[in-house]
Amino acid sequence: MVQPASQSSSLKFLVFGAGAIGTYIGGSLALAGQQVVFIEKQKMVDELRERGLRLDLTIDERRKTKDAFVVDSRSFVICPSIEEAFNYGPFDVALFALKSFDTVSAMEELKPFVEKLPPILCLSNGVENEQAIARVMGADKVIYGTVTTAIGRKGAGNIVLEKLRGVGIAAGHPLSEKLVAIFNQAFLNCRLYPEAHGMKWSKMLTNLIANPTSAILNLTAAEVFANPKLYKLEIDMLKECLAVMKAQNLEVFDLPGTPVRALAFATKIPLWLSKPFLAKAAGSGRGGKMPSFHIDLYAGRTQSEVEYLHGAVVREGKTRGIPTPVNELLTNTLVDLTSKKIPLDEFAKQPEKFLQKLERSNV
Repeated sequence: MVQPASQSSSLKFLVFGAGAIGTYIGGSLALAGQQVVFIEKQKMVDELRERGLRLDLTIDERRKTKDAFVVDSRSFVICPSIEEAFNYGPFDVALFALKSFDTVSAMEELKPFVEKLPPILCLSNGVENEQAIARVMGADKVIYGTVTTAIGRKGAGNIVLEKLRGVGIAAGHPLSEKLVAIFNQAFLNCRLYPEAHGMKWSKMLTNLIANPTSAILNLTAAEVFANPKLYKLEIDMLKECLAVMKAQNLEVFDLPGTPVRALAFATKIPLWLSKPFLAKAAGSGRGGKMPSFHIDLYAGRTQSEVEYLHGAVVREGKTRGIPTPVNELLTNTLVDLTSKKIPLDEFAKQPEKFLQKLERSNV
């Protein structure tokens, strides 16, 4: 059994869900001796109580192991409801890493418990989740965070570390610096950032690349970048996002293990010169997997985070008077595919057909 962390360097964590990020962050904290309580669906609770969490962190050479860690039920608590979880409180901080389209409904469910809930560290992708949390919890109980490490999920409470990068936490909250220190004690490669929104938008830049294009066209990121016209489309899409960031006076930050400023610079140089760098970033950034929008679409999921990533660029662009036609068309097309308004194979393997749609839209 892992020995508890010292009083001065310990916090009690409430983790919403044992998904990929929840298991990786919460499990790593438990391994480091922090007190961690997970909330999961009833059908998973018994299983995880019996077999524990499995974290394959073997690519992290600092851990000096060739075997996956099994975090047994003596080192963490898992509950099927927030009411039961509160029996193990009070908590110092909660970890929130749900899909963006689940944030609003999750916060509605948490409304009755606002007084008992601790500050929430939001690690979800997108730039609007923290605001949704703040509307329920209050701005003083929101901590902005982001994860650049690539994590594969083999099942409930069973993950594999695919690409070790790190975690970003924004300064400005009383817990920010202590969280960075505790996360680093747990080998999570955490870094403190001076400005929350620039950090979150910088992360979103990395999520945009070849993501909706891959889903719409049923192509790998490499295939998208191999087509000169599609590559130009990717560059135009990133330029729109950067223009929206500039209108907000947001700085582009390099994130742990992720040279985001180089990504932004790539939009300013000739296409032939930027292509090798961006192609590598698109291929390696997701641990070799298909982009998330493609995975969700072809798994038959009825919602897509495109509305909360590229769609957020469109919404903020309209507010700031910045045209974002490429992001808007990518968003609308993928939403139509997800909702089955148009058939799944409408543009599959047909880049020219999709590019013609762009031309007709005067993009």
